Amino acid sequence: MEQYKDLLRLVLEKGILQKNRTGIDCISYFGTQTRYDLRKGFPLLTTKKMAYKAIFYELLWFIKGDCNIKFLVDNNVNIWNEWPYQKYANSPDFQNETLKEFIDKIRNDPNFAKKYGDLGPVYGKQWRDFCGVDQLKNLIFEIKNNPNSRRLIVSAWNPVEIKNMLLPPCHCLFQFYVNHNNELSCHLYQRSADLFLGVPFNIASYSLLTYLIAQVTNTTPSEFIHTIGVAHIYDNHLDQVKEQLKREVYQLPILKLNKNIKNLFAFKIDDIELLNYCCHPAIKGKVAV
Repeated sequence: MEQYKDLLRLVLEKGILQKNRTGIDCISYFGTQTRYDLRKGFPLLTTKKMAYKAIFYELLWFIKGDCNIKFLVDNNVNIWNEWPYQKYANSPDFQNETLKEFIDKIRNDPNFAKKYGDLGPVYGKQWRDFCGVDQLKNLIFEIKNNPNSRRLIVSAWNPVEIKNMLLPPCHCLFQFYVNHNNELSCHLYQRSADLFLGVPFNIASYSLLTYLIAQVTNTTPSEFIHTIGVAHIYDNHLDQVKEQLKREVYQLPILKLNKNIKNLFAFKIDDIELLNYCCHPAIKGKVAV
């Protein structure tokens, strides 16, 4: 994962200081591309401990077409909590609950979760129902039946529904490619990328998606290519980023899937296993909402 460290250095060295909607200034750089060879291991960051089960659960949540955080909360995944909490805090029902109290209500009160756990038509909705089109089903059909197609694309950026989303898609379009050796690669375009917190999740998530789709289409995972529009490092993550840059990169772990699963929509968390993950200690950072 030296590529990731190179990306951090690029933004630190060539980026500019900018204000943004979150109120936390960031150093940003426009237009980057990084490639990860999936044949050399699963590209999960080793310069800090990653909560990889959260990444796996989130991707399964996307694939389900779910847009309510209750599934994540029930599985102790807390990466999406701040956005619905912010919406709830601005509602007439808010009673000065803490974020923890809000999450407890999501977990224990189905009616509250239905009303205040919904993020709007974000990733899962667009992947599975983009104006009535199930893009994931179409993608798998095309890879199986027309692997040379240049239209193996899924878009989460739906201008008609952006206004109804608590957070418009950051990783907004991805394309697959099958080469002459029947190897499958994924190319993601991400409009906005939080390099310290978000990007390590994004790299692992779309690499996992490539593994899953490769298995159900009888192809072999090859490469994940990550193109970023605005790559940025928040001011309050600078110390954490500099600490990561000092750390040695370890050998990548191995991803193992249940080979009996041939349907993308049948994968469960127990069908995904990570082996030989060696990493440095975790580094905490606050998300900018």
